[in-house]
Amino acid sequence: MAQTTAGDTDVQQAANGAGRAGAYRRWPGRALRRVRRTRRVVWLTLLVAAATVLAQWAVMTPPLYFDPYYVWLGARDWPDIPLSQWPFDEVPHQVTRIGLVLPARLVQEVLGQGQASYFVITALGGCAFFAGTYLLVRSLFGDVAGVLAVAALLVNPLFTMTNPYGHDVTWSTGVMLPDMPGAGLLTIGMAGLVVASRRTGRAQTRMLVAAGLLLASAFLVREFLAFLFLPIPLYLWLLRIPWRRNVTVGLPMLAVLAVNLVHNAVVWGDPLAGLMSAAEHGGQSRDYVTRELALRSFIRAMHDWQPLGTVFAGALVLTVIGFAVTRDRRLALVLVWFFALAVPLTALSGVLDPNSISLRAWLPRYWFAVLPALLAGAFGSLILMARMLPDGLTRKLRVRTVVAPLLVVALGGTYTVACVRAVPELPRDTAWSELRGYLGEHEEIRLICADRRLAQTLTFYTRDVWGDPVWHGEIRDFPHYVPQIPRDAFDGPMLYTRWRGQESPIGAGWRPSPARGWRLLWRSSDNVLQLWNPPPGATR
Repeated sequence: MAQTTAGDTDVQQAANGAGRAGAYRRWPGRALRRVRRTRRVVWLTLLVAAATVLAQWAVMTPPLYFDPYYVWLGARDWPDIPLSQWPFDEVPHQVTRIGLVLPARLVQEVLGQGQASYFVITALGGCAFFAGTYLLVRSLFGDVAGVLAVAALLVNPLFTMTNPYGHDVTWSTGVMLPDMPGAGLLTIGMAGLVVASRRTGRAQTRMLVAAGLLLASAFLVREFLAFLFLPIPLYLWLLRIPWRRNVTVGLPMLAVLAVNLVHNAVVWGDPLAGLMSAAEHGGQSRDYVTRELALRSFIRAMHDWQPLGTVFAGALVLTVIGFAVTRDRRLALVLVWFFALAVPLTALSGVLDPNSISLRAWLPRYWFAVLPALLAGAFGSLILMARMLPDGLTRKLRVRTVVAPLLVVALGGTYTVACVRAVPELPRDTAWSELRGYLGEHEEIRLICADRRLAQTLTFYTRDVWGDPVWHGEIRDFPHYVPQIPRDAFDGPMLYTRWRGQESPIGAGWRPSPARGWRLLWRSSDNVLQLWNPPPGATR
C-alpha cells in the first residue's frame, strides 16, 4: 500500500493552492467571455429597463386616486371583489382586468401593502412598455433605431408630466393603470411575430407560441386591444409567415382566454364578467363631444394636451410617406397596426353616437398601444429612404459616417431640450414623504379631513414604504365636486392642496383662510400640501 509522506502532502497542498490562485486569476477572464457571449439584445433590453426605473424614480409620481387606487384595492382584496359594492361598482371594468390585478396581488404578497409595492408594480408595466418598444423597433430596423425610439418616448412630456399635484398631461409613468403594461405586452408579442418570421421549424413554433401568449395577455390588461387581434392573419402574410401558422398563434391565445373565463366564473360567478364590465362602461360624456371632434381624436390626443405629442402624429405622416416611396412590408405592418386600432377607437369615441361614448380616444393614454409602431415606422422610413440614395453620393457626402450622426445629435438634442423645458416642475412625492414624517411625529392628531382624491393618496403615506402604519388616526373624506364643503369635514385638521393641473378645486374654489380663523399647522417645503386647523365652531 502506498504511503503519503509529509513532503508529498506539502507538495499536494502547494499544488492545490496554486490551482485555486490560478482559478481566481482566470475568473475575470471567464466572466468577460461570458459577457461577450451574451447577446447584445439582452444587454440593451436590460439597459432600457434600468433607464425606465430611473425615469420613474426621477418623476416619482405618488400613488394616485380613483381608478389606480381602486385597482390597488382590487388586488389587495382578490378574490373577494364584489362588483356591485362601492368602490368597485364605480369601476368594475378596472378591477376585472386580471392581467393587472393578479400580478399586483403577487407583488403585494411579496413586498407588503406599501408604496414599495406600488412602485414595483408600475415599474414592471413601464419596463414592459419601453423594453417592448426597443424589441419591436430593433426587430424591424436594428438596435440604433430601437434605442432612439425608446429615448424619444422616455423624455416626452406625455411620459413625464404625470403628477396631478403639479402639472399633469396624462397618467402614464409611475401610475397603476392598464395602458402601459397592456401596450407593452402587445408590443413584445408583435416583436415576437417579427422575429418568428426569420426562423423556421421548431424555433419558429416556439416564438409564435410565445407571441400568442403575450398578445392574449395584453387583452387581460386592456380589453380594447382585442381590435388589434383581428388582422393577425394579415400580420403573418406581411411577414411572409405561412398561413397555417395562424393556428400556432391562435391556440395559445384561446388557452389564455379559457383561463380568463374559468377565473371569472369562479370569482364572480360569470365567465363573461370582464367582457360585460367593459361593454357596459361608457355613456354620456362629461366632456363636450361632437362627431367632428371625435373624428379628430388622434390629433387632439397628440396635440391638445401637450404640443410635443405632435411628434407621434408626425411619425404617422412619415410612415405613410415612407411606405409610398419604398413599398416596404414592414412599413405596411406598422400602418395596419395603427389603423386596426385607430378606426374602432375613433368610431367608439363619438363618431357613431356622440351621446354614448365607450372609449375616450381624445386622451393620450388610449393611444399608447400604437406609439411604438409609429416610431418604428418613422425611423424605418428614414433608414429605408436613406438607403435609396446612390452609393456614390452617399460616400461622397459621408451620409452614414458624418451627416447621419450629426443629424441624430442635433435633432435629438433639440428635441430633448424642448421636452425638458416643457415640464414646468417635477414635484415628485416630496410633499407626501414630508407629511409621512410629520404624522409619524404627531400621533396626537387623531383625525384628518380631505377631499377624496387627497384622502386616497394619503392612505399610502400613513404607512411606511413597506406598509407598516406610522400614524393610526382617522381619514375622513368628501367628494371634491360638491358645491359646499360638508359640515363634518370641519371636525379636525384639513389637508389641502391648490390643484394646478386638470383637476377641479374643492367646493367650487373654496380654500382655508386665516382671515376666517383657519390656522396653518404644517406645510410641505414645496408648498404643495398644507394642513390647516379649523376655527372653533367652523361651518364653512
